[in-house]
Amino acid sequence: MTPAAVLFPIVQRSEAPTVLLTQRTTHLKDHPGQISFPGGRRESADPSPAHTALREAAEEIGLSEEQVDIVGYLPEYRTATGFRVTPVVALVTPPFDLQLDSFEVAEVFEVPLAFLLDPANHQRHSLHYRGKLRHYYAMPYGRYFIWGATAGIIMSLYRALAVGDD
Repeated sequence: MTPAAVLFPIVQRSEAPTVLLTQRTTHLKDHPGQISFPGGRRESADPSPAHTALREAAEEIGLSEEQVDIVGYLPEYRTATGFRVTPVVALVTPPFDLQLDSFEVAEVFEVPLAFLLDPANHQRHSLHYRGKLRHYYAMPYGRYFIWGATAGIIMSLYRALAVGDD
């Protein structure tokens, strides 16, 4: 499996925290048009998953490392498409001026963290992929359909926080 890392950027808005997500451009080979966290493949020069996630966030959306405070990691997420993803959870301090890589990122937007962590917004779906029935989570938000690995990683945070409530 291909090692990768994503930044799970929680923006510290004064009203309430949000999560910064991207919509990938439709011409990309991997996950075209999907909603995702900033991130990507680990490069040989990357000393850690955190470095990969920060480098990719800077490349994809122009998020400066100075505005990011890494607070932890979620369990590795393995995708059906062959990626072994390490989610790097971070707090992001606004304001920030994002510069999107128009080749990779069609759009960047924020979703309230409370919406993503509310079980009422967690849907279960299934599809046949490569001859197997696969189940996945989805969290539709307005015109955005958050699903697959992105929704699965959000569910990892949800489960980690739910365990802490016990």
